Amino acid sequence: MDVRTEELPEETLDPATWDELQALARRVVDDGIAHVRDVRDRPLWRDIPAEVKAAFCAPLPRGPSDLPEVYQQLCETLMPYPMGNIHPRFWMWYMGSGSYSGALAEFMAAIDGSNLGGGNNAAAFMDTQVVTWLKQMMGFPETASGTLVSGGSMANIIGLTTARNVKAGIDLRAEGVAAIPRPLRFYGSDQIHSCHQKAVELLGLGNKALRRVPTGPDYRMDVEALRAMIAEDRKAGCCPAAVIATAGTVNTGAIDDLAAIGALCRDEDLWFHVDGCIGALIAIAPENGHLVAGLERADSVALDPHKWLHVPFEAGCALVRDGGLHRDTFAVHPEYLEEKPRGIAANEYLHDYNLQTSRAFRALKVWMTLKEHGVDKFGRLIDQNIAQAAYLEGLIAEVPELEMMAPREINIVCFRYRPSGVPEGELRALNTEIMLRMQEAGIAALSDTTVDGRHCLRVAICNHRTRRADLDLLVREILRIGAEVVQG
Repeated sequence: MDVRTEELPEETLDPATWDELQALARRVVDDGIAHVRDVRDRPLWRDIPAEVKAAFCAPLPRGPSDLPEVYQQLCETLMPYPMGNIHPRFWMWYMGSGSYSGALAEFMAAIDGSNLGGGNNAAAFMDTQVVTWLKQMMGFPETASGTLVSGGSMANIIGLTTARNVKAGIDLRAEGVAAIPRPLRFYGSDQIHSCHQKAVELLGLGNKALRRVPTGPDYRMDVEALRAMIAEDRKAGCCPAAVIATAGTVNTGAIDDLAAIGALCRDEDLWFHVDGCIGALIAIAPENGHLVAGLERADSVALDPHKWLHVPFEAGCALVRDGGLHRDTFAVHPEYLEEKPRGIAANEYLHDYNLQTSRAFRALKVWMTLKEHGVDKFGRLIDQNIAQAAYLEGLIAEVPELEMMAPREINIVCFRYRPSGVPEGELRALNTEIMLRMQEAGIAALSDTTVDGRHCLRVAICNHRTRRADLDLLVREILRIGAEVVQG
């Protein structure tokens, strides 16, 4: 059958006319402002009704729907049922609370549409600028490198992959992990984040390669125990390769002695990596920056702008002191990705520093947020959150039914409700019930954990909307709900 090319229909995703789309876009902007502006007036969280959950089981759409109708479905099934982390009383998992300007930046990044694998375009230069700013915030030299990634887990993998390749003793990219002459050993405290186990497993080293160093009563890594473990491994024929210091543990917020660990790594010729996904940005805080002294000497650092810089998810960053070692770990240049002297491919490829050839334009939301507010304001907000945690600690000390369960160093408070007459064996169930009732009522979101084998509640204040009055309310509600549970 002879079909002329000009007779074939040609389609596009653009609308036939733009007026209706423009009107809907204005409505979306207005609704978004209201959603953020009025967040304190809504329950923090509410369970999704069965009929709404059923909407997410609808079959694959084969034909089109009017865009206003699609948006209305989102208004009914998505927006009323968020995780709640932009709410001022979300202190559960450690994540930032976002900002409207960050959301606008995400929109503009999508409109720009650039793939941040690199190349000669404004988005790539902005990406490099944002990494440079983050290097400056961490006290890293100009010669250091960095890459924006999805979050802390990937940022840590970037740093640890570089450490593995540098310390393997062979050309690991050519030979593979099976050719490593001596088993590599990485070290982190017994409070280390679970992402590091995933990292060493992914790197082909196995969980046994990650040795957990004991911590003291302050939950900081015992540096002398670390030194002894390194000597023990050398004697056993292993190759001590890297130490993972933590700047803010997820359980209690403890910060390892970064200066002492860095000095030990230099003495022992080990890679010094800092997991700073919780606390690295304390470096910019005028009152508390001293808590992370020594961070600037690390060989690599993982940090999360989507926490204390409050940009929308996802935005993590890995920094590496020696940019050449970083690039040597990841760079691959097939014939279809050769750099050119002019044109679109004239600039450096940013994917030479991580695993992704296709990369989102994460830099814009960080750039726009820092340009709008300035880094000094974020330093003050970090100090504010730490001061709020100290305020909560003071409230707990005033109430006989509440008990601190770990020392507070930064903005994480571990405590429990312990009324008289309730046996120790029943406290876990009691505190868990309090936590769940508060979530279900939309009052506040806090998490729970186990510290030294004892269950407790955990409040992590990484929220620019939190006020001391919210913490007053938290204590009142814990006492109220706790009394209701005990009385049955």
